[in-house]
Amino acid sequence: MHGSKEWLLEELKKVEDWEKEQSDLWFWEKLGRLPFKIMDKWTPTFIQNKIGILIDELGQYIQTGGSYLSSTSKIASYYPDLGVRSSEEVNKLPIPQMDVAVDKLTGNRKKLATLQGASTGIGGIFTLTIDIPLLLGLQLKTLQDIAICYGYDPNDKKERLFIIKCLQFVSADIIGKEAILTQLSLFDQPDEDAKREILSELQGWREVMFTYRDQFGWKKLFQMIPIAGLVFGAFINRSAINDIGEAGKMLYRKRKIIERLENSTNNDISPEK
Repeated sequence: MHGSKEWLLEELKKVEDWEKEQSDLWFWEKLGRLPFKIMDKWTPTFIQNKIGILIDELGQYIQTGGSYLSSTSKIASYYPDLGVRSSEEVNKLPIPQMDVAVDKLTGNRKKLATLQGASTGIGGIFTLTIDIPLLLGLQLKTLQDIAICYGYDPNDKKERLFIIKCLQFVSADIIGKEAILTQLSLFDQPDEDAKREILSELQGWREVMFTYRDQFGWKKLFQMIPIAGLVFGAFINRSAINDIGEAGKMLYRKRKIIERLENSTNNDISPEK
């Protein structure tokens, strides 16, 4: 039965197994950062300045959400047949229904990313420098909407921090992934020291964005070729959204499962059918 303590524990184990699989660091991920060192050297100053401005805009997301903030008014569109219109109503849904909504959302975003990657891949290295901030924005939007599907509100600054940590997780190495998972495991704890540790990460948000950019190095190498970059750009951006969608689903799913396990322990949860 969906929602029973046994079912929740079994699903939690699946997420934890997925987390262990993410610890494998491919050597080429490090080697692949070289193309971006070359790109920084060759790219005209005005394009580098444009990248800087766009990345600065992402920094505003942490504080206010900025132009990247998603609205919970979208909830009804994610659950069109259920009449769900608020986070409170979403929180009453079985987790498998949340999973279905996230899978549909990710599928739609992958189509959008494919089109975006193809469009920005036409011009080679010059449009590539524009593609990176655009893709960051699309992934932020996707993570926020995944949060909404699981009953969390991106209007809450705390949720925006969780989303940034999810983004950081995707581009981190083995040690980084382990550290992030440890932080996220403390995310909903009342421990003030734990909260301060996580909040201190806000100071390094810019480094997070540049690390994320570098992580695309080897994947974006062939997108630097004009025209041919159309094919590579479409494939790579679709893959990027797939990765962020998978990570967002698993990390938010784990959070929701643990939340319901705690409620179950306190006899505050009713069985889902």
